[in-house]
Amino acid sequence: MRAVLLYGTAGSLVLTAVVAAPAGSAQTSSGRAERHGTAVAAERAAKAGIRFGTCSEDQDGPGTLQCGTVTVPLDYAHPDGKKIKLTVSRVRATGKDSKGGKDGKGSVPRQGSLVYNPGGPGASGMYFPLIGMVPEWKRIASAYDLVGYAPRGVGRSAPLSCQDPKTLRKSPTQSPTHPSESYKKERIARAKAYAQGCVQRSGRSIRHFSSVNNARDLDVLRAALGERKLTFMGASYGTYFGTLYAELFPSHVRRMVLDSAVNPDPAKVWYRNNLDQSLAFEGRWADFRAWIAKHHKVYGLGRTPQEVQRSYERARARLAAKPAGGKVGPGQLRGAFLQAGYYDDYWPQRAAALSAYLKGDPKPLIRQAGPHRDGVKEQENSKAVYTAVECNDAPWPRSWHTWDRDNTRLAHAAPFETWDNVWTNLPCAYWPLPRTRPLDVRTSPGELPPTLILAAERDAATPYAGALETHRRLSGSTLVTERASGSHGIGGGANACVNAHLDAYLLRGRLPAPEATCAPHKEPTPAP
Repeated sequence: MRAVLLYGTAGSLVLTAVVAAPAGSAQTSSGRAERHGTAVAAERAAKAGIRFGTCSEDQDGPGTLQCGTVTVPLDYAHPDGKKIKLTVSRVRATGKDSKGGKDGKGSVPRQGSLVYNPGGPGASGMYFPLIGMVPEWKRIASAYDLVGYAPRGVGRSAPLSCQDPKTLRKSPTQSPTHPSESYKKERIARAKAYAQGCVQRSGRSIRHFSSVNNARDLDVLRAALGERKLTFMGASYGTYFGTLYAELFPSHVRRMVLDSAVNPDPAKVWYRNNLDQSLAFEGRWADFRAWIAKHHKVYGLGRTPQEVQRSYERARARLAAKPAGGKVGPGQLRGAFLQAGYYDDYWPQRAAALSAYLKGDPKPLIRQAGPHRDGVKEQENSKAVYTAVECNDAPWPRSWHTWDRDNTRLAHAAPFETWDNVWTNLPCAYWPLPRTRPLDVRTSPGELPPTLILAAERDAATPYAGALETHRRLSGSTLVTERASGSHGIGGGANACVNAHLDAYLLRGRLPAPEATCAPHKEPTPAP
């Protein structure tokens, strides 16, 4: 799952047989070796620490942002073998240290490092520490050193690549909601070539880029920061390897926030999770259309969700015949509106762009949906890491028949996202390296400190069932639900109730009842 490339799934189906290696549980010889390797690497990292200094030019940020590296084994079963370096960033806590603290809105003591991961796989957290300048984060920034990092494979952290970045975006694209057989054959060929390209460009060592190794890296980072126990906040995919960390290193956890939780059920990772996600995006697309219809006087796109859908389809047809500015076709349109499925902050500008396009002005749509060439290298890298991690993590159906059957059926109910989700993940059907079996995360009472799970009830990227499953599997956890909302990643956002629970937990270790609720945040204000 990821920040704007997430994955969930739905539907009951049987995965086809696939050769899978163990995930490295403590019961296997490889698991014992990797556990020992992690301990060795963490001990070395604790001695070496992290030399924070000025960030390089390509890590440009304000003077308060410091950068450094931490060394981890490529393969934890062989801690004396090849090493890789992960880039790390930090902004020091802004508050003065104190031995005590006050309740309410008073000062709080400094509490070490808060490590954050924004999701992915393939997203970098290097700029996370700058969030301390945002009002909703200032109290947390006062108490904690805010720490971000680029996980293995991302950015400068032993970067992965699967194709020449120059070939990544060929716009405009069509993105059919019900693809023809010839189009499917074309995408199968592209998926096979992409999977092979990952190994050709990054080598067979790409098999070590996985969620369970991301969890191990997190423990080495903890040690390098000089922390006896980890305070961690993960969003989206970051919640998944956060739960793996809780399973592997429960005694190393101080506090853990899981924001917009991925379903950690091994049977869901990752094929079924993506089916669930496609279905959930259809619901969120319906929410967006209902909001547009409510503001017909502003946008003129229809008084009902059905009329708004017809306006959207008119735009798709027009773009298929003649791409806007030669850059924006139906694929780019869908991508821009998919972002609105993640964050309702996008709703006013996306609706305004669609309205303007249908009235003869394509410029807003081109600005919002057109390709941005400046970031193409980062996009290619992110896609490569996403693919490698998800393909390595779990068995996937090997037979195209399974994919075609399940998604043809699903697309009748959820046409908005289904097939594009397939094309994103299809390289995993042809992945040329062994896959692992996902860890079955289950903690016992008292094994893990109380954790905080945050979830929006109508989140499409990580459907709400994932938060419920995570809550069931992490004994002693608390789930805070934002009702009737669907933004992805809600901690430190627009909902004061959610933020109050986040602050109380991170600053004072206080949790509400095991299942707490918050009213939805205010809907976005329409803008012409």
